[in-house]
Amino acid sequence: MSEESQYSEHPGGWIEWFCQLPQNQYLTEVDSEFIQDPNNYGHLIKQFNLFQQALQMILSSEQPDTLDLENDKFLELYTEASDIYGLLHQAFIQTPKGLAIMRERFLNGRFGHCPRVLCDKQNTIPIGLSESLKTSRIKVYCPRCKEAYAPRKSQADFDGAYFGRSFPMLLLLTYPDIHPKFTIQLGTELFTPFQPTLYGFKVRDERQIQQPSTQLQQQQPQQQQQIITQQTNGIVEKENHHQQEKQNAEQESKQSKKKKKNKNK
Repeated sequence: MSEESQYSEHPGGWIEWFCQLPQNQYLTEVDSEFIQDPNNYGHLIKQFNLFQQALQMILSSEQPDTLDLENDKFLELYTEASDIYGLLHQAFIQTPKGLAIMRERFLNGRFGHCPRVLCDKQNTIPIGLSESLKTSRIKVYCPRCKEAYAPRKSQADFDGAYFGRSFPMLLLLTYPDIHPKFTIQLGTELFTPFQPTLYGFKVRDERQIQQPSTQLQQQQPQQQQQIITQQTNGIVEKENHHQQEKQNAEQESKQSKKKKKNKNK
């Protein structure tokens, strides 16, 4: 009996059996209460033809046997149950409890290591390239080189939607202490890096976020200086114009006095 079996919340049930399949090693056991909550599965009902039967299979306290796995009708129901559980799993691992479970798994290296030599066996995080089913198989994301890789099929071979595209970024944002404080050596970056997203929005690199801020700080004094210069030039122009008008008035006054004197003579 494995260590996880001893602490399983579904001992001997379908969920424990499903998560212990060799290709499902990355999956964790979703709480029964979470699965039975209509708020969590309501949006899935119309996506599956055998939803209620599949849900009953997921919550079953019995495990399939060899005869079940040879039955075509059972396999059809099992396929739907697997996808339903996978989508519920995607939602569950984004809850505080699910994130805490995945944090421990990540720290223990349960999801494998980055294949790049420069990443020095950095622990990876499962990721799907889409939130929708039948789009791509599961991948692993390295938070050090920020690339996605295909894991060994002996460890994980299921639909990427069971984790979704946002999970790694949510995990790293929730637990900043697990983010590797490391920078890839210059000249080793990939030309087409993987673009991480969180709920469909691109997650910008810290350096990209800091750069505009630094530019803004540099631009503000320049803009202030330009404003001061413009204001100063305006004052000087007004003063010069005022002085010119004063000089013109004095000249006109002198000329007027000369004309009066000439008339008096």
